[in-house]
Amino acid sequence: MTNDAALFQAYAARDRRFDGVFFVGVTSTGIYCRPVCTARTPKPAHCRFFRSAAEAERERFRPCLRCRPELAPGNAPVDDAHRVASLIAYRIDEGLLDDGAGLEHVAEQFGWSSRQIRRVVRKELGVSPMELVLTRRLLLAKQLLTETDLPITEVAFASGFASLRRFNDAFSGRYGMPPSRFRKAAERGMSAAAGSFTLQLSYRPPFDWSGLLEFLRRRALAGVESLTENAYARTVRLGTVTGWIRVRNLPERRVLAVEISHSLMPVVPPLLGRLRNLFDLSARPDLIAESLSRDPLLEAALVRRPGLRVPGAFDGFELAVRAVLGQQVTVKAATTLAARFVERFGEKVEAPEPGLSRLTPEASRVARASLDQIAQLGIIESRARGIIALAGEIASGRLRLEPGADPAATMERLRQLPGIGAWTAQYIAMRALRWPDAFPREDVVVRAALGGVTGARAEAASQAWRPWRSYATMHLWQLGGAERV
Repeated sequence: MTNDAALFQAYAARDRRFDGVFFVGVTSTGIYCRPVCTARTPKPAHCRFFRSAAEAERERFRPCLRCRPELAPGNAPVDDAHRVASLIAYRIDEGLLDDGAGLEHVAEQFGWSSRQIRRVVRKELGVSPMELVLTRRLLLAKQLLTETDLPITEVAFASGFASLRRFNDAFSGRYGMPPSRFRKAAERGMSAAAGSFTLQLSYRPPFDWSGLLEFLRRRALAGVESLTENAYARTVRLGTVTGWIRVRNLPERRVLAVEISHSLMPVVPPLLGRLRNLFDLSARPDLIAESLSRDPLLEAALVRRPGLRVPGAFDGFELAVRAVLGQQVTVKAATTLAARFVERFGEKVEAPEPGLSRLTPEASRVARASLDQIAQLGIIESRARGIIALAGEIASGRLRLEPGADPAATMERLRQLPGIGAWTAQYIAMRALRWPDAFPREDVVVRAALGGVTGARAEAASQAWRPWRSYATMHLWQLGGAERV
């Protein structure tokens, strides 16, 4: 951050478009805030500006108890360096630095050296990977202390600390106060059912929640997902941990309320990250709309669906199988096939939410299935082969369908699998990889919107939508009333 005067003006104006883009450290109080904080505006000379919460905390600033920096939305990654840093952060949340593998193992996953990883993370986020880990743990712990009544010991382990002593030491060292001080200052207002607790995930308005729910409802996996008018629920398996979640929109607070079963306490960090991806909570609808509105072709779509999101994927394999099943059939037909697939390969589970009875099928189990076992579900042979091949690639670790993965390399690997074409690869990149610039140029609706051009001409015509071609595609599908996978 170099233009401090411009940043101070954005802060003084409480412009929500900058929420999560930068943070403000106030030297006179030692506290750092989001630029939307309602506290009295300090003098410009007392303000320091940071690119991330981790960078502010490295400089010994404490998080504001009023605006709560842990709720700030993230930034949509649009360039390679930021994409790689985001992927590293995603891997950290998934536990790759917490299971004894260490940074060298993470570097090996990328084909880099640990020194390269440290350099990229520091350049993009202003801190080292381990500083990022500690900040994420502390901010999650602060959120759990503030929003739930969970015992402090449970908060310590749920936020990733190996012991209560390390938890207390981290709070004292970083914030200069014990965890109990945050609990005393908490104002909890959301209740949860017995056996669960509730956390909040923020977003930048506008947010087309009804459109997103409708998209997910038409593609819901029977037994795994359940949707009502204002809520999304699903079963969850992360590693060996299973449970359930229920998500509601609270537009007056600009947050999603996530009810989480107690059984998921050990995996709260990756769980919240996956939900942010599923609901596209890090999107910048203001910047996306500003860019796309320059094309007259999309003006009507932007007016009709302000705040439209690109639905992500809670599980990459789950989404990819659904995409393969949806090739050249209607959404309804694909949903029927997906229900049979879940019934055959998904493990039974108990959940209090009506309609939840199965866990999503695991790639390792599907990879061991025979062609006949899948074909018996009414799935044609070419797609059955594709599903088995896909499962084998994911189970072996050769293919990772996760946010931030290299889109070009991943799509190329997908196209090499039997039964997976360019359209499906782009669709998977759009949703599972969270790639904002995916462009299924072979799509019938997209081609019609571009005047029927195909191939390189369609690619050239789409350049005006970059780097938001995924959002442009979603708008065209909504405008055309099309059903896609």
